[in-house]
Amino acid sequence: MPEHYLLIGADVVPTDSNLEHFKSGDAGALVGDALLPVLNAADGRLFNLEVPLTDQKAPIIKNGPHLHAPTAAIAGYKAIGANIVTLANNHILDQGAQGLQATVETLDRAGIAHVGTGGSVAEASKPFIFEFAGKSIGIYACAEHEFSIAGEASPGANPFDPLFSLDHVVELKSKTDYVIVLYHGGKEHYPYPSPNLQRVCRRLVDKGADLVVCQHSHCIGCEEKYCGGTIVYGQGNFIFDGSKRECWQTSLLIKLKDDFTVAYIPLVKAGHAVRLADENKGNEIIAAFEARSEEIKAPGFIEKSYVRFAEGFLPTYLKRYAGKRPLLFRMTNRLTKGRLLQSYTEKAYGVPEMLGIVNYTDCEAHRELLLKGLEQSIRKAKK
Repeated sequence: MPEHYLLIGADVVPTDSNLEHFKSGDAGALVGDALLPVLNAADGRLFNLEVPLTDQKAPIIKNGPHLHAPTAAIAGYKAIGANIVTLANNHILDQGAQGLQATVETLDRAGIAHVGTGGSVAEASKPFIFEFAGKSIGIYACAEHEFSIAGEASPGANPFDPLFSLDHVVELKSKTDYVIVLYHGGKEHYPYPSPNLQRVCRRLVDKGADLVVCQHSHCIGCEEKYCGGTIVYGQGNFIFDGSKRECWQTSLLIKLKDDFTVAYIPLVKAGHAVRLADENKGNEIIAAFEARSEEIKAPGFIEKSYVRFAEGFLPTYLKRYAGKRPLLFRMTNRLTKGRLLQSYTEKAYGVPEMLGIVNYTDCEAHRELLLKGLEQSIRKAKK
């Protein structure tokens, strides 16, 4: 009897290096001869479309890169067999509301289902439900708050909001047999969950999710079995030729079998595309994934690992909070290879200053007021 399974892949983003393969729908060039039959044999293929597909560039004002691909790139998504894509991510509004609309229209014309965005937050929160192996499957997609989130009356991605998202999962579970939550969040290039991310994902399982998949980290993370559910803290990219970092060179396809057990298919980045890992490399990838999955079981490991990660990342945040320096300062800093700014930052932020940042960030009233003030200032600067 033929094997029945669903595949969940992570980020699929056309770049200059492979755009022609996407436009021509060259599946062989994109995924290779060994992986293509695995994709074709699946009952369904779900990916994260983390780029607006639009022929008009209209970049929004935001922090971070603006992704973009032409609508003709949809041929590549069809060629790899994408049936469903999640749009709930931090780049789907990079080209504004028109970019999101063009993406949705392009997917609709191609017959590819999508979940996780809408003209309002209420619309964006709607799940996608389908049948597999005699059971109804519900997919709920949400993203952490960056520059792509839908508002009460504005388009964008479905935000993770504990005041509503957990209720959405409860409701979805009441209508379906098996719930998959696609959570676009977690820190890039960090292979473990933060303490808060673990709490969120566990709570999603408590509320009815059977499988929680954290995308966005661009690296393979680890797996946690919790109260009958499976949580995957990062699976890497699928096709995204965006970095030479080591963690971008490998990834996992999640394989949901018809008995609803979860397995993993190891992949390797091959230049501008992706390939099925050979046996030796595949065993290495899975072994490292399993080792990290064992590590997070140790009491205190997640907190200790995150503390080390946070200490290393703190200077990056403090430099941004320091604001723009005068031209002479910036020139001198460049000549000193960043040491001037590093020294300034260390002296400028004593304990009182850092306590102020903690208070303004951690206290709900301060944080809400700070964000609203920043939003208004940005709006005025745009006029």
